[in-house]
Amino acid sequence: MKKPLIGIVGNLLIDQGGMFPGYERAYVNNDYVQSVEKAGGTPVILPVISDYERVKIQIEAMDSIIISGGFDVNPLIYGEEPSQKQGFLCPERDEYDLMVIKAAIELNKPILGICRGIQILNAALGGTLYQDLSQIEGCYIKHVQESRPEVAGHSVEIVKGTKLYSILGEKIITNSFHHQAIKDLAPGFKVAARTKDGIIEAIEKEEGFVIGIQWHPEMMARKDNKSMLNIFKKLIEVSSKED
Repeated sequence: MKKPLIGIVGNLLIDQGGMFPGYERAYVNNDYVQSVEKAGGTPVILPVISDYERVKIQIEAMDSIIISGGFDVNPLIYGEEPSQKQGFLCPERDEYDLMVIKAAIELNKPILGICRGIQILNAALGGTLYQDLSQIEGCYIKHVQESRPEVAGHSVEIVKGTKLYSILGEKIITNSFHHQAIKDLAPGFKVAARTKDGIIEAIEKEEGFVIGIQWHPEMMARKDNKSMLNIFKKLIEVSSKED
């Protein structure tokens, strides 16, 4: 059986102290790697680079892409000025993610965006974000939980007829670690899941396999949560069909 190459978008870790303050390291949280491996894929960490032609070479070599979590998305990308509650920005990561998404769409590669991944995916393709959940009227659920990463914190309702519904069914309990959320949906996408207070928790492109998820399934899948692991298994399945 083919074990497709799953490119996991890396991040920049900026040392805050020690011997090399300000030093940058390429990394990704290991639960992404573990989840892909558990699901039957071959994980490959993609370091942040700045040249589009080289980014395209990276993406061409992969069977599918996971856009991992990380820093807040720069609101200038979707035409807004930063608000008071906008978090830490990393222009290098923003620019890299935008190039990854452009190349993956051009090459028709399956994409799974997680947390920041759903947000940058939406922003890159013409949507907007709430810079903080406090900007959303009626938002009452605790979306930044205080517990172990794999603990399920709130319910999410899946929209019938979506790809995500075929993977997860109509309702699941997820973890939650975000203070931003989708506002205006990018053209060509539809909402695939929401919380009871109306926050968009998943989107998917109408064509192909391009899904964004606001929670962190990789944190739960590594602890043998079968529903969350099924998300990665589906990615592996569609990646195996791509030539």
